[in-house]
Amino acid sequence: MERLISVFCRFLFLVALALATIAVVEKSANLLGYTIVKIYAPWRLLEFAVVIILFIIPLQLREIKYHLRAKGFGRLGD
Repeated sequence: MERLISVFCRFLFLVALALATIAVVEKSANLLGYTIVKIYAPWRLLEFAVVIILFIIPLQLREIKYHLRAKGFGRLGD
């Protein structure tokens, strides 16, 4: 289960990174008078990326907590 959560977090992080990259490229294209993504504005793509990152952070913190607990570093804020 832990391995699945780790892979899921990595996948979501790559999705968020791709969305942020597309948003920057789209904004650059908009400044030149072109468009790449016609469905969403660049700021909306950045919002999606931030929401995904905010979902990943607690999952990563939980994984770190379990890893440290397995190493024997105490209760760590239970």
